This record gives sequence, C-alpha cells and structure tokens, in this order.
Amino acid sequence: MAPRAKGAPSAPARRRKSAARGSDRPTERESARRTLIGTIREIPAYLRLLGGLLTDGRVSRMDKLMVVGAIAYIIAPIDLIPDFIPFLGQVDDVYLLVLSLTRLISNAGLPVISAHWSGDISDITPGRLRSVLLAATLFLPRRVRRRLKR
Repeated sequence: MAPRAKGAPSAPARRRKSAARGSDRPTERESARRTLIGTIREIPAYLRLLGGLLTDGRVSRMDKLMVVGAIAYIIAPIDLIPDFIPFLGQVDDVYLLVLSLTRLISNAGLPVISAHWSGDISDITPGRLRSVLLAATLFLPRRVRRRLKR
C-alpha cells in the first residue's frame, strides 16, 4: 500500500466527506416520491380526462371498458392497497391510471388524449408517464403490480 501524502485525508475521511457532499442531493426514492406526490395531486384532473374519453367516439369500445375499470378502481374505497393508508394507498391508483393512459395514448393517439386534458400537456407525454410508472414501481410490491396489469 502506498504511503499517504503528508496532510492528505485518510480513505475513511475521504468517504465521509464524499457522503456528506452527496447528502444534499435527493435519493432515488425521495425523487420518486416527489414525482408520485405531484401525480397524486392531479388525480382529479386525470379522472376528468378519463371521463371525457368515455364520450369520445375516437376511443374504441375496448379502451372505454378499460377506462371504466380504471375509474372504478380509483374511486372505489377498497383497493389492493387501501386508500386510507397515506401515500401508498394512492400509489396503486396512480400506477393503474398511468398504465391506462399509456395504452390509450398508443391506441387512440396523443391528440385525442390532449383534446380532453386541461392541464399541462407535458404531464401526459409518454416519457413523463414512463417516469411516473418507474417511480411507482419503487413503492409497489411486485405482486400488486402484476395484479394491476391484468
């Protein structure tokens, strides 16, 4: 092992200093939590979007059935993770909502979806929806995600 230069910090001291610098940055989990909280706050706007899509003739009957299922799940008080559990109770709702929107965008197209969206269009882009799904996967157990995908 090479001798340490005079006045240079030891390896443990360098690790502590590096860890202290990194503590200012949000962790992946904290960042995912912020992403999900922002989406949870927008659930009423997303429900209005889904309601508008039910009346749109450009949306297929099968996709409308999926929309009805998503609305029912989000509104229902009994979920795979009950809504009375703070934060986690809404994460499964957001996960199903984003899965539904992703399918609707791929089938009906973003112009159809954006015609019913009252918020910022960047909130419903495929990239944004993908980041919300990834954030939700950090908090949802695998078996819950599998059930919601079915």
